[in-house]
Amino acid sequence: MKPFINYILLLFTVVCFGQDLDFTSKDLSINKHVDGTLLTPNEINAPTLAIIIADAGPTDRNGNQNFQQNNAIKKLAEGLSNQKIATFRYDKRIVKQIRKGQVNPNISFDDFISDANAVIDYFKSQNKYSKIVIIGHGQGSLVGLVASKENVNQYISLAGSGKSIDNVIIDQITQMDPTLEKETKLAFESLKKGQLTKAYPQALGSIFSADVQPFIMSWMQYNPQELIKNLEIPTLIVNGTKDLQVPVSEAELLKNSSSKSVYKIIENMNHVLFIIEGKELENSKSYNESFRLISSDLINELVTFMKN
Repeated sequence: MKPFINYILLLFTVVCFGQDLDFTSKDLSINKHVDGTLLTPNEINAPTLAIIIADAGPTDRNGNQNFQQNNAIKKLAEGLSNQKIATFRYDKRIVKQIRKGQVNPNISFDDFISDANAVIDYFKSQNKYSKIVIIGHGQGSLVGLVASKENVNQYISLAGSGKSIDNVIIDQITQMDPTLEKETKLAFESLKKGQLTKAYPQALGSIFSADVQPFIMSWMQYNPQELIKNLEIPTLIVNGTKDLQVPVSEAELLKNSSSKSVYKIIENMNHVLFIIEGKELENSKSYNESFRLISSDLINELVTFMKN
């Protein structure tokens, strides 16, 4: 999970495992915040729609950021749509703000939930799909978990954390420097009370800066284990054994909190859904290697679950 702290701060190329193109693409604007791409299988009857919610940071509909070009989310959507499942993927709202040079300094985690709900409501109102599935990747797993309470038929956590973000950060800080644990916990105690704080380890200024604290405060109120425990729709929890950001132990926490969920571990899959045969250097480099294919086992597991 080494890159996790940094990563939270923050016409058509088809790769479908050797199959022919079997879907059409259409860009959609859901509202002033949400723009995305709908892939519709050419199958006459394709009643399942998977809404894919991207990871943390200024992540676009393809899974990319300025210095991270891998097209993982685009490849995921295309892989599913080539298996007769419609997909919609969208830019995080901050992507649009950055492009317009109008970044809202007060953006909150709840804004991401509102965006997900807007997408769900849009497609629900179309009365076109008999099944709507949420696939949340990384931070998107938690966004999707909150949004899946209504109007959703299935939920999939893909590399989602099992702990609230404050506990994720505390665990990582403790692993890096145990002497910072106490001060970090005290800082988060203040945030839990809704109070901004200046009492935090100075080495962690990028996490606890005044402009970041409100966002962290809005994020940490959601506990994935509590949320998934109360989710009553069919649930799939997926993680890869070579995920540098969200280890398998996080998926286990979700599984243990959701007694009826399906639990799948993809051997050698990393956080951006690629199969990594080598060690950490290859893994890290792959985040910016768009030539790679995403895991075919992952596509198979998702399709099998959604078609049940």
